[in-house]
Amino acid sequence: MLFRFIVIGFLACFLYGCSQTTNHSATTAKSVAQVVAIDYEKYQLDNGLTIILHEDHSDPLVHVDVTYHVGSAREEPGKSGFAHFFEHMMFQGSANVADEQHFKLITDAGGTLNGSTNRDRTNYYQTVPANQLEKVLWLEADRMGFLLPAVTQEKFEIQRETVKNERAERIDNQPYAQRHERIAEALYPAGHPYSWLTIGYVDDLDRVNVNDLKAFFKRWYGPNNAVLSIGGDIDVRQTKAWIEKYFGTLPRGPEIPKQSPQPASLSENRFITMQDNIHLPLVQVVFPTVHARHEDEAALDVLASILGSGKTSIFYEKLVKTGKVAQAGVSHPCSELACEFNLVGLVSPDSGQSLTDIYTAIEAILADFENRPFDDDALARVKANIKASTIYGLQSVSGKVSTLAYNETFFDTPDLINADVERYNAVTKQDVYRVFKQYIKGQPAVILSVVPEGQGELAVAEPTVERPQRQIASTSATPAVTEDALTSSFDRSVIPAAGEPPVISIPSFWQLKLANGIQVLGVTNRETPTITFTLDLDGGMLLDPKNKAGLSAFTAAMMNETTAHYSNEAMSNALAKLGSSISFASNGRYTQVFVSSLTEYLPETLELLKEKLFHPAFTQADFNRLKQQMLDNVKAQDKEPNALLERAKTAVLWGKDNRVGLPPGGTVETIEQITLDDIKQFYAQYYVPAKGTLVVVGDMRPGQITDYFGFINDWQGDDYTIADYGQFPTYQRQQIFLVDVPGAAQSSVRLVKRAMPYDATGDYFLAQLMNFPLGDDFNSRINLNLREDKGYTYGAFSAFNGGKTLGWFEAGADLKQVYTGAGIEALLNEIKRYKEQGISQQELQYMQNAFTLSEALEYETPLDKASFLRRLLAYNLPVNYKKQQKAILLGIDKAAIDTVAQRELAPNDLQIVIAGDKEVIMPQLEALDIPVREVVF
Repeated sequence: MLFRFIVIGFLACFLYGCSQTTNHSATTAKSVAQVVAIDYEKYQLDNGLTIILHEDHSDPLVHVDVTYHVGSAREEPGKSGFAHFFEHMMFQGSANVADEQHFKLITDAGGTLNGSTNRDRTNYYQTVPANQLEKVLWLEADRMGFLLPAVTQEKFEIQRETVKNERAERIDNQPYAQRHERIAEALYPAGHPYSWLTIGYVDDLDRVNVNDLKAFFKRWYGPNNAVLSIGGDIDVRQTKAWIEKYFGTLPRGPEIPKQSPQPASLSENRFITMQDNIHLPLVQVVFPTVHARHEDEAALDVLASILGSGKTSIFYEKLVKTGKVAQAGVSHPCSELACEFNLVGLVSPDSGQSLTDIYTAIEAILADFENRPFDDDALARVKANIKASTIYGLQSVSGKVSTLAYNETFFDTPDLINADVERYNAVTKQDVYRVFKQYIKGQPAVILSVVPEGQGELAVAEPTVERPQRQIASTSATPAVTEDALTSSFDRSVIPAAGEPPVISIPSFWQLKLANGIQVLGVTNRETPTITFTLDLDGGMLLDPKNKAGLSAFTAAMMNETTAHYSNEAMSNALAKLGSSISFASNGRYTQVFVSSLTEYLPETLELLKEKLFHPAFTQADFNRLKQQMLDNVKAQDKEPNALLERAKTAVLWGKDNRVGLPPGGTVETIEQITLDDIKQFYAQYYVPAKGTLVVVGDMRPGQITDYFGFINDWQGDDYTIADYGQFPTYQRQQIFLVDVPGAAQSSVRLVKRAMPYDATGDYFLAQLMNFPLGDDFNSRINLNLREDKGYTYGAFSAFNGGKTLGWFEAGADLKQVYTGAGIEALLNEIKRYKEQGISQQELQYMQNAFTLSEALEYETPLDKASFLRRLLAYNLPVNYKKQQKAILLGIDKAAIDTVAQRELAPNDLQIVIAGDKEVIMPQLEALDIPVREVVF
C-alpha cells in the first residue's frame, strides 16, 4: 500500500558529473493536491552514481542513505538470501576500514547507522552530527569501491552464522512467521524473483561461498546501480566537493537491465496448510494484482481500506465487532515487480467459529460487496491519510531522504508527491468497483490455513498443492573474481577529521500549570503544521488489584471504544477524515492518551478527544468483545518463546506478591475476574487530573492552551494513592529458571538481577556509562564475543533498566540451541572479566564520545522533543540535567567506572531465565552445575 511520504522540490543549477535534472513545483496553502514542498538537487557523476541533496538547517545533523537497486529479486534460484547476507558483509570492513570499524566510527562520532534489504533494494544509512559528514562519505565510498580486499573466509563464515541465527530468531522461532514463505512459494511460480523470502533458505546459505559473494559485489554494487541521498545541515558546495573526491573516481559497474513487472497469475484456487506452535488459527487469502505505480494500484489500495482498514471497514463490522474473529484486516502491499491483495482473519477457539466458517464469511463479504454501496467518506479517509502522512513524513530528515532515495531508485523521479496525491484523488467509486471485478471477484487466490500442530483437520480445505520442488542453480563453481587495482589521488587510509562540533542546545520550552493542577510543558515548533501531545496519568498497572491484573490495560482499551454520542465506526470515521489519531493505552506505571493532529484540524480533533475522555459508553458488547480478545492474546502468548521468557523474567525479579510480578496485560485467571463494573469504577477513580501531566509539541503557543484545552483545565476529580510494593523474592544462590517450549528453534536467555531505579546524574546514570562497553553497543564486548567471534546469536546485550521506583540489570541473547550452555558461560565470563579488569582507556574515550556527541540527534522530531519533556516531568528533573550529565561524562575516569563495575556487577547473583526446548538443551544446562527449576504457567 502506498501511504508513504513523497516529496517535491526545487533543484539548483550546480553540476558535478555528466547529467543533471532540474525541477520546481509551487505549492498552495491548504491544498490537498499540493500539501508540502521540499527543495532538493539531483545530479549524476560520470560513473553513473546518482546524487540527491537536500538542505535542512533546522537541526545540526545530516542523514546519508546509499541505496543499491538490488534485493532478493536479483538472486539466482538456489542462492536465496544472498542480497541480505551481503548487507551483513558490507559492515565487515573494506580496504581502508577495519573489521567492525564502521560501527565504531559512527558511534564514536555520536551517530546511528544500519542497513536493510528487501525484495528490490538494499540500503545503508547513517545519521550523524553535521560535522561528521565527510567521514560518512569516506566510509561509504570505501566499501563501494574497495570492499573485496577486506573479504576473508573467516568473516564470511561468521556472517553466514549470524544470518542463520537471524532467520531462526525472526522466522523459525516466531509463531505465524513462516506463513509468508509458504504463501510466496504457492503464489509465484518456481524461480520467480518473489517466490522466496529475502532472508532466504538455510540450505541456500550453506551452499554459497566467498567467491559467490565477490561476484555478487562486482555485479550489483557499482556506482551506476546506486543512489546517494544526503539531507540535513549541509553546505552544498562543500558536500559536492567531498562527493567528487571520494566517489568520483570509482569505476562504473556492469550495466544493469531493468526488471519488467511480473505479477503472479493463478488459474485456480490453491489451498495450503501450515501447522505451527500457535493458539489462534489463521486464514489468509491472497489475490495477485498489479505492481507498484500501476494505474490500478491506487484504486486497489482504496478497496483494501474499505474492506479491512480500521473500525470503519466491512471486516470490522462483519467479523471483528460480531466476535467471529480476534483480529482481521485487508492490505495491498506493493513491490517493484508485483503486488498482493491480502485478507486475514485470526480466529478465537472460544468464538465457536471454525476456519471454514471465517473463510465462508469472507467469501460472503466479497460476494456482497457490489451490492453494498460505500459512502463518500471512504474516499475522504484515504485522501486525508495521504495528506497527513505526507506532512508527518517531513518531521525527520531521515524520512525525507529515504523517500527521495526510494522514488529515485524505482521511478527515476524523486518528486512524486503531486503525482501520488493526484492519482489517489482521482480514484472514484467506479474505479473501486472496476478493480474489484477485475482482480478480486471470482478470481483464484492462495488460501492459507495456519493451524496448531497436529490439528490439520482444522484447515479450510485439504491442501491442493504440495510445497514446490526448489530449483537449484548450477553446482559449477563461480569463476574466480579478480580485484581491480584502483588508484586515488589521495591517501584513502586517512580517516577524515571532523569539522567544528555543532552547538547543541535543549529545545526552548514553556511551562504552565492548569487550574486543576496538571503541569504542562510545551515546545512551539513550526517546522510542520502539526500538533502532537500526550496526557499522562500516573499509576497505570500499579493501580490494578493483584487478582484483577490487567484492569488498567482493559480500561484503556475500553476508552478506545464506543462513546455516548459516537459509535466505534462513527468516531473512527470522524478522526480518519481529519487525518488525526487519538489513542488510550496503559504503559507500565502510566495511563497515556496520545493525540496527533494537523494544526488546521486541531479544534475538531480536541472535540473528539473531549467526547472520548469524558463520555465513554462502556457498553456490555464492547466489554465482552475486548475481554475475549485479551484472553485470546494471553493464550496466544503462551506459544511465543519471547513472551514466555518475559513472563518468567518478571516473576523471578518481582515475585508473586507484587502486581509488577505479573504481565502488564494480566493472566487468564486475572482477566476472567474483571467485570464491567470494575472498568467503570477504575475510570471514575483514576481517570482524574490529580496526578496528570501534559506535554505539547507543535504549531502552538503557550497562550493558546487555555483556548484549546479549556475542557482539560476544567476537569476535576479526587486524588488517589499508589500502593507500596510487597516483598520481593530473595535467592540464596544462582539458579536456572527454565520454561519448556517444545520445538523452539532457539534458546531465549536472560540473566537478571534487581538494581536501582532511574536517575539522571546518580548511580543509575553511572551504571549506564559503565555498561556501555560491556553490552550496550554493537561493538560491546558481549555482542562482539557471542555474535561476531563465536556466531552463537544474531545479537547479545546487557542493560540497566530503570523506572520511577524500580530497576533491574539484565544480559542476554537468543542463542542457537547447540550453544545454549556455551552462550550462558560466555555471557557470565564477559561480565566477570569486565568486573575484574575494568574499562580500558580506549573504551572510556569511545563511551564519552558516543554519549556526548549523540546529543545532536536527540531533539530532531516532535516525538524526540516530547520524550525529553516527558522525562523532565516524570522524574522531576532540573532543566539543566543534560549539562550536568555532560560534566560528569567529561570528568569521569577509569577508576570511577571500575568502582561502579565492582559495585553493580554481580555475575554470581544473576538468575538465569530460559525459554527453550527442554529435551534438547537440558544436557547442556546440567553440565553448567547450576540448579535448574522448571517454570510452568
